[in-house]
Amino acid sequence: MKAYAMTDRGRKRQINQDAVYYSVRPVGNIPNLFVVADGMGGHQAGDFASRFTIDHLVSLIEQAEGNNPITILNDSIRQTNRLLVEKASEDEALYGMGTTLVAACVLGDVLCVANVGDSRLYLLREGSLRQITRDHSLVEELIEQGELERGSAAYHEHKNIITRAIGAGRNVFPDFFEVNLEKGDVAIMCSDGLSNMVEDEKIAQIADGRSDLKGICEDLIEEANRSGGKDNIAVVVFCPSADEVKEW
Repeated sequence: MKAYAMTDRGRKRQINQDAVYYSVRPVGNIPNLFVVADGMGGHQAGDFASRFTIDHLVSLIEQAEGNNPITILNDSIRQTNRLLVEKASEDEALYGMGTTLVAACVLGDVLCVANVGDSRLYLLREGSLRQITRDHSLVEELIEQGELERGSAAYHEHKNIITRAIGAGRNVFPDFFEVNLEKGDVAIMCSDGLSNMVEDEKIAQIADGRSDLKGICEDLIEEANRSGGKDNIAVVVFCPSADEVKEW
């Protein structure tokens, strides 16, 4: 399995509030781990939230005693959320901070994904890009209810309003997704600094047929900045070939 990750401040923001983590080796009883977090909050609070969340998530996973990776991931996310809420209550400068979170691991020939917020995981297969996660955002809820049309002016105006985040309350409920993998699949995780700036078709075009994961990350970030770079950009790319991963 191969992986690479990068973040970039973008062209408009003074601080990079995005954070990434990946390990193709076991993290505790999880055989591998990939994470993107997009922090929110004034001054340094968003930067603190994303880094705090990833650091504590990884630490909790390493310490977990169970053997079920999905249970470990779910429990660790929820405990990390409580720790972030407690930290915010201790420091006025951190009040109101939060972060999105998308985390993934490969279990045998299955890709398991958890998400909170609007950071995404895509799966690229034979040139076709599919969004696996579902955004926890106001516009997605309104679209589901039939009250908003995707791509409309109102859609773009309210696109950045998320309805679920790490740190937003004492309890958080991540959504989980499972995808059967095929040889040649490529997973792309990102913050909205990429997905809001670059169309899905262009992401697929940049990544399709390439084995240089660092180059893919660099080119995706370059394209997001070329399109305006209005937000921080985080990208994790990994190739979980079903013929190479071991049973867990």
